[in-house]
Amino acid sequence: MHNDDPAVTLITPTSPVSAPTHGGRAKCLQRLVRLDLPVPRTVALSFDTVQKIAQGSMPDVPAILEEFPDGALLCVRPSSEDPDWGGPGAVLNIGMNDARFADLTEKIGQDAAAQLYMRFIQAYAAHVARLDPDMFDGIDGAGPRRLAQALAAYEEEAEEAFPQSTAVQLAEVLRSMARAWGGTTARLLREAKGAPVDAGLGLVVQEMALGVGQAECGSGVLQMVNSDTGLPQITGRYLSQSQGREALSGPEAIYLERDTRGPSLEELAPEAFAALKVNGALMRRKLREEMQIEFTIDNGALFILDGVRVRRSPRAALRIAVALANDGIISRQEALMRVEPRALSELLHRQVDTAAARDRLGTGINASPGAATGRIVFSANAAQASAARGESCVLVRRETSPEDIRGMHAASAVLTERGGITSHAAVIGRGIGLPCVVGAARMRFQIRRGLLTAEDGRTFREGDVITIDGTNGEVLAGAPPMIEAALGESFKTFMAWADEERDIGIRANADTPMDAQTARNFNAQGIGLCRTEHMFFEADRLTVMREMIFADAPDDRRSALEQLLPMQRADFTELFRIMQGQPVCIRLFDPPLHEFLPSDRAGLRDLAEALDLPVSDVTRRVEAMGEYNPMLGMRGVRLGITVPEIYDMQVRAIFEATIEASRDGDPVVPEVMIPLVSASREVELVRKRIDAVAAAVKAEQQTEFDYRLGVMVETPRACLRAADIAAHAQFLSFGTNDLTQMTYGLSRDDAGRFMSEYVRQQVFPEDPFHILDIEGVGELLRLGVERGRKSRADITLSVCGEHGGNPESIAYCRQLGVDYVSCSSFRVPGARLAAAQLAIRDAMKASNMPIP
Repeated sequence: MHNDDPAVTLITPTSPVSAPTHGGRAKCLQRLVRLDLPVPRTVALSFDTVQKIAQGSMPDVPAILEEFPDGALLCVRPSSEDPDWGGPGAVLNIGMNDARFADLTEKIGQDAAAQLYMRFIQAYAAHVARLDPDMFDGIDGAGPRRLAQALAAYEEEAEEAFPQSTAVQLAEVLRSMARAWGGTTARLLREAKGAPVDAGLGLVVQEMALGVGQAECGSGVLQMVNSDTGLPQITGRYLSQSQGREALSGPEAIYLERDTRGPSLEELAPEAFAALKVNGALMRRKLREEMQIEFTIDNGALFILDGVRVRRSPRAALRIAVALANDGIISRQEALMRVEPRALSELLHRQVDTAAARDRLGTGINASPGAATGRIVFSANAAQASAARGESCVLVRRETSPEDIRGMHAASAVLTERGGITSHAAVIGRGIGLPCVVGAARMRFQIRRGLLTAEDGRTFREGDVITIDGTNGEVLAGAPPMIEAALGESFKTFMAWADEERDIGIRANADTPMDAQTARNFNAQGIGLCRTEHMFFEADRLTVMREMIFADAPDDRRSALEQLLPMQRADFTELFRIMQGQPVCIRLFDPPLHEFLPSDRAGLRDLAEALDLPVSDVTRRVEAMGEYNPMLGMRGVRLGITVPEIYDMQVRAIFEATIEASRDGDPVVPEVMIPLVSASREVELVRKRIDAVAAAVKAEQQTEFDYRLGVMVETPRACLRAADIAAHAQFLSFGTNDLTQMTYGLSRDDAGRFMSEYVRQQVFPEDPFHILDIEGVGELLRLGVERGRKSRADITLSVCGEHGGNPESIAYCRQLGVDYVSCSSFRVPGARLAAAQLAIRDAMKASNMPIP
C-alpha cells in the first residue's frame, strides 16, 4: 500500500485525504495528526474503494494489515462527507481470536481479555453475520466460561466456527459496512437528513487503544461547550474499563470535571484530564470549530480517537459562532455564514423541548413558528374571555377571517383545518409572533359542537389542554416542557455584523402599533406594509364601520367615517412615533366590505339592533353584498374609486397624524400605497383625490408636509403595465402573495389541501406561496421591475409579500435590483441574515475565495 494512493492510504500529514473523497471523519483525523495529537494509527478507504467493496471487489486486505503492529486490534468506523448523514455502526476489536485472547490474558488478565473478545463476537454476529443478537441473551457467567458459550452459540447459529483470521474478519467487516450504506433503509434515512442520493461512504481502519486493562483504562467523550446554550462548559462522561462511546450510556460513568455530585476523571486521572483540556483547546483553535472529542485512556496514556463537530441547538450555534469570531479564530463573515437564517426563528419564540415526549394528535402546515400550550376555544369571543381570566388558550377554527383578529391577539396559538402558508391565519400569526398550524385537514373540526378529533380518533372538547408546535407543524396533547426564547448580547452582536454586510433593505409588515414596536425591536428599516383594515376590527370601531357600509348616500357614509377618523389618526400617530426616523408605508383599505359584516344569526341580530333595522332587512342587505369571488371583486382600488369617502378619511387621518407626530420629532414622510391596481387610470383618479385632501389639510393646519404615493403591484396586468403605472407613482411594491394567487389561479387559503401532493409528485418544485416561483411569478416580477424602472429611473421598488422573508426569494429580489423586501416582524432577523449571507457569498465568488 502506498501513502500517495488515495484509494487506500495511511493517514499522515501529507496523505491525499479530503472530505469529498474520504469523508469528514478521515479528514478530521488527518488534521489531528497534523496537530501532533495522540491519534492511533489509521488507514482511510475512499468513497470509490468502499463502493467497489460493496460490488464485490476487495482491496488488498493484507497490505492494510501490514500498516499496523503485529497483533494489534483494529476498529472500522464510517466516514461520510457530512457526519450528520450517519452511517453503519463502528465495529471494535477486529483481530480478536483465540490466540490473541491467550496473549491478552497474560497482559491484562483473563476477565478483561474475555470482555474484549465477547464484545467483538457480539458485534460481528449482529452486524457482519446478520445473526439474531438475542441468541446471546441466555448466556450467563463471566470470563472464559461465558466466552465459550458465546462461541458455541455463534457456531450453532452460523453453522460455522467463528473466524480466527484477522484478514478474514477485516474483509467481512468492510464488506458488511459497505453494503449496509447502500441499503434502502440507510439511504432513506440519510436522504431525510439532506444527503444527496449518490452520497458516498468512506471507511477508516484504526488501531485500537484498548481502554480495558490493569492500570487506569477507559473511554469517554468531551466537549467544551453546552450543546443547548453554546456557553463554555466542559461536558461529557468517562467510564473505566470501557470502549467507544459506552460512557454516554453506561450507568457507572463519571463526570469529567471535578463535580460535587460525584467522582470525576479530573480526580481519577488528573494528568490525562489536563492533557485532554489542552488538546481540546488546540483543536478549537486550529480546526476553527467547537469539537466533541472521543478519547481512550489505556494504562494511563491518553489517545484521541476522533473529533466531530459539536451538535448544537440554533441558539448554541449562534453563540458559538460569535465566540469564535470574538476570539479571532474565524472572521465575522464566516460566523455569519455558519448560522441558518431559518434557525433564527427558534431564538425568537418558545419551543417544545427537543428531549420532551410528543403525544402527536395531528399535523398541518407549520405556518408560524414557536410553540404554545393552552385550553381549546372555538371562537374569538371565547379566546378573549379566556385571556380576561388570565388563562392561556388555543383558538381552533376551520379558517380565520379578519373578524377573528381580536381572538388571535388574545390566544396563545391558533389551529385551523384549512389554509396555506399565506392564508389569513398564517400571515397574521407570523406578524404577531403567534404559533400557528394551518391546514390540519386530517383532524376533524366540529366547531359548532365544540369538538376536535385527532387523527387517531381521540376526541377533545373546549377546555382540554393541547400544544401547538408551529415550528414543526404538529398538534400535541397536553403540555410538554418548553424552552424559552433567548435573545442576548450574542444575538445583538451577530445581527449588527449582518447589517454591516447586507446590501438590500429589510422592512417589516406591521399593522398595529404593537407590531411596529416589534419591528423596531428587531431593527427593521421601516414598515414596508401596514394593512389599515385590521384597525377596524376593534369592538368600538366595527359597529361604526358597519354603519358606514349600510349607509345609502355619500353624506351618510362621511358621517360614519368621521367617527372613525380620530381613531385612525391616533393609530397612525402612534405608528409614526414608534418608527420615528424610519419610513412607514401605509396601504389604503383593501378587503371587500362584506368581510366586516356578520354571517351568523346572532351577529345579524346584534347588527339589526345597533342599526335599529329589522333583522330581515339586515339579512337581505348582507346577502346582497356577497360576491361569487370576493378576492377578485369589489376590493382595493375599486373601492377607492366607487366608495371614495373611505380613502378620503384614511388619507386625512394619515396627513393629520403626520403633522402631529412631526411636532415632537423628525419630520414624518408617509408613504401612501394604493392596492390592487391594474390600470394607470385607477392611480390617476385616486391620486387626484389624495392630493386634494393633502392640500385641504395643509390649508387647515397652515403647515407643510411631504408624502410619497405608490402602488401595490399584485395583479399580472400591473406587472405588464408597470411602465404606465410608474409614471404616476413614486414607488412600486410587489405584493407577491396575491400576485402568486392570481398568476397560478390558486386560492392561497385552499391550496394547502392539495399542495403537499403536488410537491410530492413534482408538479411544483415547492409551494409557490412559500418560495417565490421564479419561472412564472418571478418572470412577472422581473418585467415589472424592468418596465417600472425604465419609465421612472428614480422609482423605489420593493417586495412586501411574505416571500420577502424567504432566503431563496430574497436572493432573486436582490438579483433583480429591488431596493428592499418587507416581511412579518418576526421574520426580519432571518431576512437580515439571509441578505448578509448573499452579499458575503457574492464577495467571496468575486475574490475566488472558498464559500463555507
